Amino acid sequence: MTVRRPAPAAMPPLQRRRHWAQAGFFVLFLLAPALNLLRFDLNETQLWVLGMRWSLGIDAFTAGQITAPQVALNFLLRAFLPALLLVAGFLAVAWRWGRLYCGWLCPHFSAVELLNDLLHRACARFSFWDRHATPRSDRPARKRWWPLFALSCLILGFTWAITLLSYLLPPAQIWGNLLRGELTANQARFLVIGTAVFTAEFAFARHLFCRFGCAVGLFQSLAWMANPRGMVVAFSRERARDCRDCETVKSPSGSACDNACPMRLHPRNIKRMMFSCVQCGRCLTECDISQKPQDKAPLLGWEQGVAAERETRRQGREEQGPEARP
Repeated sequence: MTVRRPAPAAMPPLQRRRHWAQAGFFVLFLLAPALNLLRFDLNETQLWVLGMRWSLGIDAFTAGQITAPQVALNFLLRAFLPALLLVAGFLAVAWRWGRLYCGWLCPHFSAVELLNDLLHRACARFSFWDRHATPRSDRPARKRWWPLFALSCLILGFTWAITLLSYLLPPAQIWGNLLRGELTANQARFLVIGTAVFTAEFAFARHLFCRFGCAVGLFQSLAWMANPRGMVVAFSRERARDCRDCETVKSPSGSACDNACPMRLHPRNIKRMMFSCVQCGRCLTECDISQKPQDKAPLLGWEQGVAAERETRRQGREEQGPEARP
């Protein structure tokens, strides 16, 4: 008699939208150099932006075609102001919503989630550094997934290396040389070393890089921490007892939100301890799934504005102890 496994549940709308956003940005990350959307050509010493040559007019100035004030104006309008607006806009988003770019767009984080899932299929751990296995009730760990995990790390490592190289040299030249076996010594050296480094990072330190090594993520977190009204994952502590029934297919032993976090954080913790939260919402999704069988509302939810400030202050009082409470 054949025992049928239950059909996998449909992906929640929040995660479906996030995965579509990640997929779109991943494709953009790969194709941007080929489409000249953004790359710096070392051969021409030329920046390409949105399919156009981005020049400050230095060559024209040295040729006597424009004056020094015109060059200064070019620096202001084509370099300083665009960079200022880009950085300010990016940090403004982070100030209000946290590391939204990381959780919803970043290609590296997309790879982190993919590799976490493959590793879990192989050994019931999301990272080699997890202290305990977190087996799923519907999917036992199987050794046959190890080769696919290793191969995926290698493919992603090579993809990152050759894509980053194509941001510096013409993509047609790189891929043409690769397919014809005519890579220059420097190109081959870059690809070999880059592939080795990125493969090791994806295999052993992918979420550690996101938490501690990514400057883009670090500055987003700093901006977010500076805003007491920035969006946070709020925990209904008055219903903490309901966490005893926190079981899902993905986390049959409880702590569904902790096990769901790709960054290996504890979402019920205070904001200061959630410094690296990428606002992916996976903890919210798992909490909702765990509470639905009891017809209860989830214990985790996003809060921002005054509600987020109130939550942050309450967390601070609870951390300080009973004497700090009104």
